[in-house]
Amino acid sequence: MRVSVPSIPHVVTTASSKPISPAVAVERIAHFLSPGNVTLLTGAGVSVDSGIRAYRGKDGRYMNPNYQPIFHHELVDRSAKGYMFRQRYWLRSYLGYPPVRDALPNTTHCAFAALQYTSCILRLITQNVDGLHRKAIAHVWGDNLISERILELHGSLHRVHCSHGHVVDRDTFQDWISTHNPYWKDYVVGLEATGRKPRTNPDGDVELEGVSYDDFIVPECPQCMLEGRRNTTQKPAVIFFGESIPVVIRNRSFHDVERSDRLFVVGTTLATFSAFRLVQHAVKLGKPVLLLNVGPTRADGLPGVEKIEIPSSNVMWDVVKAILGTRVAADPVILDLLNKAASAEKDPRLYINYSPSPGEYKSSSWYIQA
Repeated sequence: MRVSVPSIPHVVTTASSKPISPAVAVERIAHFLSPGNVTLLTGAGVSVDSGIRAYRGKDGRYMNPNYQPIFHHELVDRSAKGYMFRQRYWLRSYLGYPPVRDALPNTTHCAFAALQYTSCILRLITQNVDGLHRKAIAHVWGDNLISERILELHGSLHRVHCSHGHVVDRDTFQDWISTHNPYWKDYVVGLEATGRKPRTNPDGDVELEGVSYDDFIVPECPQCMLEGRRNTTQKPAVIFFGESIPVVIRNRSFHDVERSDRLFVVGTTLATFSAFRLVQHAVKLGKPVLLLNVGPTRADGLPGVEKIEIPSSNVMWDVVKAILGTRVAADPVILDLLNKAASAEKDPRLYINYSPSPGEYKSSSWYIQA
């Protein structure tokens, strides 16, 4: 089976956008979003400020030229060779998952959550599997509403399922791995004790060099054992290279674009067709498309797509302020989202001090008269 890793055509990687100031970018994005009924499409670039690095750099190419992902058919192969692939994947993912699990939503996540809460952004489609969009708004919305408004196009790292459909939460699966692999459990404990964090990829694994996977034990599915079979073919609930997106998810992603009046695309090169075809679909339907990304994307030069090249973290909270005005400081939910972003990024400039009496709402960089 021949499966290729998606990439951006060379003609696109050589393209560049005109420089733009943050103030102009904020004005343009706010003008685009203000009418509402927006569908938002996000990628790995949104989570970089949460400590989860992107695969591609500013030139649109893989930062690690030796990057070799495990493909779906390799991971689910039931032969001895397939087990070796699972050993490699699950050891790297076992080490890489805790930083993803513990990551906090950053300024961009919280800004989008504020725009979701105020119904400016009605639908969010993310290629990310880290769950940070859900985490950003989990204290505001219940699980049902979150699942209705946020579509994880490529799945989630926070669940694991076996080849017979038995599902378990990821923390439980991590415990199973720890039980079967005490050496690697001690290794993780040592990392946590010293504060060291391995470099984590967007799909939750880490780069390991000079490591033997031979002694690593992949847990068997307990439910399968109760049913009289032995089964180590388990994978996180994410879409691997070479794996098709479920039809129901694909159809919903198109429907979310169709129900919107405009499409806002942030932090993605659109290298994967599952995301790029949504942009193509929006353009075909005549919907305005605004792309916010640093570096080239597959949609560069596509008629009907406007691009702004500036980090989302530099502009999105100012966009929220521009759209919502005094409600930013007057609404305790939005205020809490802003302060969560400030806490996660350790940026005191984002804090707003709320005064319960009529008067002035303050931050260190701007003021709103109540």
